[in-house]
Amino acid sequence: MEDNRPIGIFDSGIGGTSIWAAIHQLLPNEKTIYLADSKNAPYGQKSKAEIIALSIKNTEFLLKMDCKIIVVACNTATTNAIQELRAKYNVPFIGIEPAIKPAATNSKTQTIGILATQGTLNSELFHKTAEKFQDIKIIEQVGHGLVQLIENGEINSPEMTKLLHSYLTPMIEANIDYLVLGCSHYPYLIPQIKKILPAHIHIIDSGEAVARQTQNVLKEKVGFSTEDKSNPVFYTNTAPKVLSEILENKYTVIQKDF
Repeated sequence: MEDNRPIGIFDSGIGGTSIWAAIHQLLPNEKTIYLADSKNAPYGQKSKAEIIALSIKNTEFLLKMDCKIIVVACNTATTNAIQELRAKYNVPFIGIEPAIKPAATNSKTQTIGILATQGTLNSELFHKTAEKFQDIKIIEQVGHGLVQLIENGEINSPEMTKLLHSYLTPMIEANIDYLVLGCSHYPYLIPQIKKILPAHIHIIDSGEAVARQTQNVLKEKVGFSTEDKSNPVFYTNTAPKVLSEILENKYTVIQKDF
């Protein structure tokens, strides 16, 4: 099947670019449109109704751009809104949720840690997934303040280091051997996190799994682009400089109110 329309990707801010990067690496010929709703970040502290409304707004924007598939590159939006999006729109949606399964399946200490937003940890989808692993102890930690610091371009700030130490130390003491990053912003913190965690603790994020699922859905339901090259486009409704910097100033970033 052939379909040269773009893949649409949205997140509550710049964090979902970690998902975009995995998709772009696996599917380099696909056109992509990325939407950073940074003005409303973080989603993790908003109500379910607010998250659904924002997700609908973002979806409408991407559908106007003729996107053939939409990747919800935000754990909070996936766990709170993807069912409503799938019911409302006739386009495939790819979600992202904390990778509990590979961590729980491979854990030797039977204890894993999950660093995520309040919205993700409180969601019904998260609890349903966690309940499948009754024999695994799951240490949940809300990453208060992390998304705001990343959105402000303060990944390597002393405040970030202090917060990460306070969140990760109890997990280390609880003997976790896997840390699941339950927010698409958090992969940008992996270099910082590795300085804190002992070497035997594995870090898992969802980027590659989401990229593979996107590839599968394109193959089965939509179709691949036959064009030789793609020109990714990035939209943000505030602070284009931070988004440009996280993309190493390689791509066009357009500031637009939406």
